[in-house]
Amino acid sequence: MAGLGSPLHTFRCLLRELRALSGKGHYRQTTAYVYIRDSFKKNKTTSEKFCRAQQELHFQASTYLCLLRSVRNHVVLHEEYHGKGERSLEEVASLVGLKLPQQPGGKGWER
Repeated sequence: MAGLGSPLHTFRCLLRELRALSGKGHYRQTTAYVYIRDSFKKNKTTSEKFCRAQQELHFQASTYLCLLRSVRNHVVLHEEYHGKGERSLEEVASLVGLKLPQQPGGKGWER
């Protein structure tokens, strides 16, 4: 479980994603928050050296965290690049980090 990090870090990251999803609302009153909090409380570290239930919960939480982050990043990219209609040549060039050449004497390209 070395690749997953600590359960506390995963819990905090999940809460951060819930805050981002809920916007300005109160995320602590959502059913997702209550479920995650209760699951983590129920599977606290025990005196056993190997607690399978805790490791399974941590793996599942890490998987959901990956899903939430991926969906959030997908939405951001979709909103940025999804069809905004026709774009000018300058906008398209700046989108990929290029500048259009200028003609000497201040004249622009003939269209």
